[in-house]
Amino acid sequence: MDLSSFLTSLVTSFVIFVVLMLLFACLSARPGNNVVYYPNRILKGLDPVESGSRIRNPLSWISEALSSTEKEVIAMSGVDTAVYFVFLSTVLGILVLSGIILLPVLLPVAITDNGAMSNSNTASNGTINELDKLSMGNITVKSPRLWAFFIATYWVSFVSLYLLWKSYKHVSCLRSEALRSPEVKPEQFAVVVRDIPTPSDGQTRKEQVDSYFKTIYPETYYRSIIVTDNKEVNKIWEELEGYKKKLARAEAVYEASKTTSKPEGTRPTNKTGFLGLLGEKVDTIEYCNEKINELAAKLESEQKVTLKEKTTNAALVFFTDRVAAASAAQSLHAQMVDTWTVFDAPEPRQLIWSNLHIKFFERELRQYVVYIIVALTIFFFMIPITFISAFTTLKNLMKFLPFIKPLVRITVLKTVLEAYLPQIALLVFLAILPKLLLFLSKLEGIPTESHAVRAASGKYFYFTVLNVFIGVTVGGTLFNTFKTIQKNPNQIVSLLANKLPGNATFFLTFVALKFFVGYGLELSRIVPLIIYHLKRKFLCKTEAELKEAWFPGDLGYGTRVPGDMLIVTIILCYSVIAPLIIPFGVLYFGLGWLILRNQALKVYVPSYESYGRMWPHINNRVLASLILFQVTMVGYFGVQRFVYAPLLIPLPISSIVFGFVCAKKFYPAFQHPALEVAAHSLKEHPNFEQIFRSFIPPSLSSDKVDDEDFEDALSRSTSFV
Repeated sequence: MDLSSFLTSLVTSFVIFVVLMLLFACLSARPGNNVVYYPNRILKGLDPVESGSRIRNPLSWISEALSSTEKEVIAMSGVDTAVYFVFLSTVLGILVLSGIILLPVLLPVAITDNGAMSNSNTASNGTINELDKLSMGNITVKSPRLWAFFIATYWVSFVSLYLLWKSYKHVSCLRSEALRSPEVKPEQFAVVVRDIPTPSDGQTRKEQVDSYFKTIYPETYYRSIIVTDNKEVNKIWEELEGYKKKLARAEAVYEASKTTSKPEGTRPTNKTGFLGLLGEKVDTIEYCNEKINELAAKLESEQKVTLKEKTTNAALVFFTDRVAAASAAQSLHAQMVDTWTVFDAPEPRQLIWSNLHIKFFERELRQYVVYIIVALTIFFFMIPITFISAFTTLKNLMKFLPFIKPLVRITVLKTVLEAYLPQIALLVFLAILPKLLLFLSKLEGIPTESHAVRAASGKYFYFTVLNVFIGVTVGGTLFNTFKTIQKNPNQIVSLLANKLPGNATFFLTFVALKFFVGYGLELSRIVPLIIYHLKRKFLCKTEAELKEAWFPGDLGYGTRVPGDMLIVTIILCYSVIAPLIIPFGVLYFGLGWLILRNQALKVYVPSYESYGRMWPHINNRVLASLILFQVTMVGYFGVQRFVYAPLLIPLPISSIVFGFVCAKKFYPAFQHPALEVAAHSLKEHPNFEQIFRSFIPPSLSSDKVDDEDFEDALSRSTSFV
């Protein structure tokens, strides 16, 4: 990509961002759009605008985001969201402190040399790109100027490790403060038990679990729920809820049909066959009432069967004390690792019930199978991504698709296509992955939603780094220099190294597209706004349907964090080779912090709270990116024939040691709550019955939960009756 295409990409991305900002300022000021731009505040019973004024300053959101505190973020969106902003702040700090030194030092050092003139392989097609002169690729081989880049590598590494250490300590404090809260949290009084052995003859699961835990915790054991196979009861419950929604909709349509001229209205009808298109035509209200009565009786019957006959080898165990629950969660309860496995309970909404009863060795087998599938996915996806990175250049497109040549001759169109085509193709191609990886993570037998999201996030991170960063760099270089490699295969290492600075231009454009267009769409919420108004006009008839249409969901850590990690990897790896990428990284994370701060305070509603459990994984991913950067620099200095390159070897070693120390010092408190944290007093006595009932799945909730028909799955310690 030449300079004109690069500048075109930046200018058009910026123009799109400005247009989206203006749309946001205009659309968010209209009260009818409040549910799209301020849903979090509305759900919490707050005024959409903090000042309460009807006249809204279109830029007030900036000052509100900048002045907001960490406690306000936690109050509105939880600890997990606050931890995400710690990540953004940490990376932003790394880039700012690095850029303060690297930009004024390395850019003049690079641009005043002429090393690229003596090496035609530095830029594509043997030409010198204007941007190449600002990179390490413009430095003459063996030049003393390489010392500046050598020292810069140490500086970036030192700054990164220092800020990561501070952030880990800060997040640890946030987590402990949240867990020692005097508020009653049901999950702090419960543990999940898996791999319960087969009960002895004449003993039920209930009796087995009660006896086992009452013996170990005679003073603090309260009650248990035996996990059941809920597949059939869930199916009936979901069908029942569906008919309740249809009934509410039909009644709303019927009421709306009543007019002054026709006060009796028109009762809605539907066909009972496939998709409502075939079968007998019936009165919708009467039909739904009949189905609801029929399914309610069927559900009650299936609940009894499920709770009595479909118990599994897993349970939820409740205690009367937080310390007892925390202690039980981190204790070894059985001599054999595959029996009586206990871990701390998550929030009730996080449990993946169908995974709780999967046996120990089956979970281990599933995990390895999923790892193999993910590895194969990464490997085989590298082929199409490498092909995309190479194929979506105008030169190659014209070669393989000659009919587009007349279009490419249009100067403006050519410039825009060259600036955007590869980046857009890559972004679209990556959009299909997250759901697949989340599905695979749940297939491992992971018991909680937050754990599944962390696992999927890790898979996505490695996928993007290996396929996008390495795949695009290697793929583009191999394609452009294929003929040279054919003639002399021994030159592949030097060719890849010499091409590395030139690939920074692609990633500069990629990052700019992500923060200008991506964050512009994030702030303006154009797509959710259009969808909401279309549903409101044509589909929604009840308040529940309206709320479902505008409900925003959560921040989307499973895809957002890996996406940010890809940017971290790109910027770190090119920070010394092509320092011009640092300002783009600062813009990406600075703008992201500002816009997402607004979204966290006003838009997104957390779907779960794990109290910062994502941080150790975030820390490790940043550390992995740092090590990749350090190893890359060792190799690149070697290609530049810098004899002191081996002096960089301590850097990746120190990063590995840093990760080991963090894992030993901080990570255990993220695996389990510390007992000193759990020991803090509560402001009120817990309602244990309410805590217990909060973990009963909706499909099993019943007013007859304590009847003898339910006792095989629900039990109560006699000392608390």
